[in-house]
Amino acid sequence: MTIFEDRVDAGRQLGRRLSDLRGQDMVVLGLPRGGVPVAFEVAAALDAPLDVIVVRKLGLPYQPELAMGAIGEGGARVLEERVLASSRVSDSELKAVEDRERTVLENRVARFRKGRTRQDLTGRIAVIVDDGIATGSTARVACRVARQLGAARVILAVPVAPADTLGSLTEPDEVVCLATPHHFSAVGYHYRDFSPTEDDEVVQLLDAAAKRLESSQPAARRAEPAGGPGAELEEEVEIPSRGIRLQGQLHLPVPARGVVVFAHGSGSSRHSPRNRYVAGVLQQAGLGTLLLDLLTPAEERNRANVFDIELLARRLSAATGWLSTRRDTASCTIGYFGASTGAGAALWAASEPTARIDAVVSRGGRPDLAGPRLSAVRAPTLLIVGSYDYEVLELNRKAKSMMRCPNQLAVVQGATHLFEEPGTLAAAAILARDWFVDYLLPANASPKE
Repeated sequence: MTIFEDRVDAGRQLGRRLSDLRGQDMVVLGLPRGGVPVAFEVAAALDAPLDVIVVRKLGLPYQPELAMGAIGEGGARVLEERVLASSRVSDSELKAVEDRERTVLENRVARFRKGRTRQDLTGRIAVIVDDGIATGSTARVACRVARQLGAARVILAVPVAPADTLGSLTEPDEVVCLATPHHFSAVGYHYRDFSPTEDDEVVQLLDAAAKRLESSQPAARRAEPAGGPGAELEEEVEIPSRGIRLQGQLHLPVPARGVVVFAHGSGSSRHSPRNRYVAGVLQQAGLGTLLLDLLTPAEERNRANVFDIELLARRLSAATGWLSTRRDTASCTIGYFGASTGAGAALWAASEPTARIDAVVSRGGRPDLAGPRLSAVRAPTLLIVGSYDYEVLELNRKAKSMMRCPNQLAVVQGATHLFEEPGTLAAAAILARDWFVDYLLPANASPKE
């Protein structure tokens, strides 16, 4: 059975499969919400604009996960006649579900298109992307919307779907699917990380895609951009550390004053949608970000490495030292953002006698993994924990009592460990942003000597 690490991994694989389309007049259209992180990577691979087609599944009243149809922008509608016949849903029940979902759809259209012009599909190729297909209702209605908007050709592209559903689709001109498992039960079973995608993340990805397209000319990705204030650098980087090379993604405003280095948790990567979302919030505040893989793919296969906090901290320190060698980041203030086990590594690295770390934020972190080194941390530290993450919350309270640096414990109400509940990740990102702005970008302060 094909397993994708997360939606980013699925999107990159799908982008490679669609590489023949590069250079053609097209628009990549993600289906909110889960399809947008996949579509973001496809659009990047094809150097194409990204937009959304907002659709909503019509779930059975007593079994909402099973689609009896779907609706889309512009009044588009598809019904699954076989499901309706077998379930005996009345017209009034169908109308009640459709009215409710139409309200949600219209609210999302307003949210996602606020200040953003819809991409014109007239005469162009519409590449419709979702994170997978089950019944196909939302995919079919999305194809109809694209036709109504004037698309000359409609391509449906997904990482995974049942073969019989794909065979029944007549709306797209072409279907591209990476995996068609014989025993298909649910899209999420084919992802290691199938965390919910929030509205805020969709907006962030649409904004990031627009910025990327604006700066896609060759000069924009050079290590020394010539732009003045307001310019930005986005660069894939490799950082040497004791014979291996760490993979990272560096984003810098030009000029840069402060950079936050991300240390992800176990089972995640620099492509983590949660960390990418937080990074986007920090970038909007004028901070640079370095999303980093502290282990190589081969090292990740050994589970013990994920909990080797000393190794992870050493790699984090190497990345910090690397930033000091670049002309555009040498004078920047530096912060660490750690999630889960990555927070332990961030605090361990910040405790080193030679560390010049100006602030640390832990989200759902395990600061206890830094052990007795907690008392040696000098950088102001913010510990963010969900109110329902009971065990980790207690660990953070104990860690806080051991710390001697300026520190705070912020509890996000209603959040569990991964901050999957609506609005909780946004709340954590805002807390992190404000902490880093206070300590990395103090008003009227100059970069450190």
